[in-house]
Amino acid sequence: MSQIHHKDYAGAKLGMWLFLFTELLLFGGLFLLYAVYLARYPHEFAAAGKQLDVIFGTVNTVVLLTSSLLAAMSVSAIQRDERRSAVRLLSGTILCAALFMVIKYIEWSAKIGHGVYPGSAQLKGGPPGESVFFSLYYVTTGIHGLHVVIGSILLAWVALKVKRGTVHSGDFVFLENGALYWHLVDLIWIFIFPLYYLVL
Repeated sequence: MSQIHHKDYAGAKLGMWLFLFTELLLFGGLFLLYAVYLARYPHEFAAAGKQLDVIFGTVNTVVLLTSSLLAAMSVSAIQRDERRSAVRLLSGTILCAALFMVIKYIEWSAKIGHGVYPGSAQLKGGPPGESVFFSLYYVTTGIHGLHVVIGSILLAWVALKVKRGTVHSGDFVFLENGALYWHLVDLIWIFIFPLYYLVL
């Protein structure tokens, strides 16, 4: 019986790693596109990057790093069969995700309010490289934001399973995979932040 369980566990882990690889391909494509256009419009990208709020970007980086730490701690908690602690830590991760999205909403709203969005008259009237930068910025951070929302829903579902006792120290692959997905979301932001907010 334990051998069957081990096979299920290995299969679930492998499936998750394959899925994460496809996610890396998606964002890798966006980063490659960014690199191509950066080489073409280096000055315009630098000028556009200065229009982004580094404080918002930095705070969101700290928020996501904290959330990743909490997710990792929740896996350690469930391994010790501390279910209540695991639920609390997962709740903290979800709270960080919500804070990240609130900050991103404020940031996007401010940019859109200033007429900086794809197809806006302001960008059309400016240098083409600036328009490309913001188009890539909205697409990349938009897709990443969607991943944050999906990750939060996934972790909330896992937390419910932990609370009900379906996920426990003897079977925690759902939690482990959920935390892995969350680490990927965090890792992608670690690339987005310097590319867009700290571009020179």
